[in-house]
Amino acid sequence: MTEGLTIRKARTHDSEFTFAIKKKAFHEYVERVSGWDESHQRELHITRFAAQDFRIIRFRGTDVGFFATSNTSDMLKLHQLFILPEYQSMGIGSACMTRIVNAANLAQKPMMLQVLKINTRAIAFYQRLGFTIADDDSTHVQMEKLPE
Repeated sequence: MTEGLTIRKARTHDSEFTFAIKKKAFHEYVERVSGWDESHQRELHITRFAAQDFRIIRFRGTDVGFFATSNTSDMLKLHQLFILPEYQSMGIGSACMTRIVNAANLAQKPMMLQVLKINTRAIAFYQRLGFTIADDDSTHVQMEKLPE
């Protein structure tokens, strides 16, 4: 695991921080697919922040990203994983995903996630972690990883 990496449950005051990270890391992809509508994106974020299990990723004492999951009786779903661009390619995302996948394996549940088709870097990242493409539509691929 990446030394100095900790994960904590998000608190109410983390909502603005997580939105800012999403905007910084994801804006260009949304802009290319459908156009970034600030008020719509903020509304989506507020709804998701209330409904999903948000976790703050800290690296060496600095908040550098977050992920959001939901856990049902039949699967663990990763809704979002965003790391500030200046902290990407340092193993942080892989370390976080290892923790999430281990939790799914322990519960003997498949993991599911969705990625924008144009985000080929993210698709390759998840494929390196053992995810396969299960389905797709005009804008997204759905990926899964069965429990080990």
